[in-house]
Amino acid sequence: MLRGLRSLESRMVLLLGFAGLSGALVFAGVTQWPLPQLLVWLKHDLGINLGAPAHFGFYSALVISVAFLLPVSLWLGHYVMAPVTKLLRALEGAVASYRDGDFSFSIAATRRDELGELIRMHNALGQTLREQRQNLAQRELLLDTVVQNTPVALVLTDASGRVTYANIAARHLFNEGRTLHGLSFIELLSDSPEALRRAVEGGEDALLTVEMDGGEETFHLSQRSFRLQGRPHRLQLFRRMTRELSRQEVATWKRVIRVISHELNNSLAPISSLAHSGAELARRGDTTRLPGVFATIGERARHLHGFIAGYASFAKLPAPQPVAIAWQPFLDGLSLHCKFQLRGSIPEQPGWFDAGQIEQVLINLIKNAHESGSADDGVSLSLAAIGRDMRIEVADRGPGMSETVLAQALLPFYSTKRSGTGLGLALAREIVEAHGGRIALANREEGGLRVSLMLPLGR
Repeated sequence: MLRGLRSLESRMVLLLGFAGLSGALVFAGVTQWPLPQLLVWLKHDLGINLGAPAHFGFYSALVISVAFLLPVSLWLGHYVMAPVTKLLRALEGAVASYRDGDFSFSIAATRRDELGELIRMHNALGQTLREQRQNLAQRELLLDTVVQNTPVALVLTDASGRVTYANIAARHLFNEGRTLHGLSFIELLSDSPEALRRAVEGGEDALLTVEMDGGEETFHLSQRSFRLQGRPHRLQLFRRMTRELSRQEVATWKRVIRVISHELNNSLAPISSLAHSGAELARRGDTTRLPGVFATIGERARHLHGFIAGYASFAKLPAPQPVAIAWQPFLDGLSLHCKFQLRGSIPEQPGWFDAGQIEQVLINLIKNAHESGSADDGVSLSLAAIGRDMRIEVADRGPGMSETVLAQALLPFYSTKRSGTGLGLALAREIVEAHGGRIALANREEGGLRVSLMLPLGR
């Protein structure tokens, strides 16, 4: 029973019931007893005439009851609602503090009714918000520490091109260590090399080499646009690549020298030996065997010439000149150089590439497919438009490649064949990427290898 009375709803019901009962008692007292009897006694026994009737009518009794009960009701209502009003004001202040970002506000929980439960839930919410705020602050501090100390120069600009955030590396790169906040990034770049300005204005990722501080510096520029707090922003990342590229260049040159030395030794050693043998045969007058010796020397010389020519073609690869290419004539011309099975239908949309370079790539891939040991009818070519790209796929039914070979097959000077130069797939990758596309190798589930070229469709 006492637990039920602690409920705010029970108290309000009890209050309303008490008010109704009090009104009925006052009305009965005015109309029935004791007020009429009191007035008669005062008039007859004491001779006091108040001028009031001995009996009151309904409306008169109602007016007297209201006049008596209204002040009492107002006081009682104020007494009952005062704690509720105080609590609501406290909650209003707490919500205003939360709106301003201050989550330290809490309310003393002394009540044991529904309002007390509301206070406890409010305090729990405040505690949760405080903990989340603290975690966010710690994460923000960690992120800012990482960003500020990264060697990559980071610049964030708003829609007007003014810098809203820049890390330490960016300040040293563009403003001698001074702050960049609020400055126009385009104006800051006015003192930078022209190649750097053009790359930023181009809005695309780029790899560029510029003259800075009396030497050459290579940068990789990444640019992304996004919306922050509903407003457009642009993020630029400038990564110095000079040391990494220098190390890779040295490693590449070592690999090139090793491959060239190997090929030269494999060709020059037999040529030297055969030349000595030919001279000995000529000295002895044994001319019948000289044609065979000279033929072998010629074959090794032609092999060496082809090897050097392959490296020269890789180094002198011209920039592609893409144009719209109709597929049927292109495939008809390709079939004159190599055999393949066309899988699927020919897309209606024309391709957009340098026909000579892509034909060179496909001839090399189809040739590799035949040399893998696949049957002639197992070598296939298929075309498919995927989004804004055209996929050209060459597949075979050979043994495929191991995971180790797959990971390195596209690297320059890495040969997948015993007598290869390591330039075929690397040259294919170079041509495809020069077109703005990409190349991928994967083993087929049923056996064999699949080489996929993704080329952009049109401008």
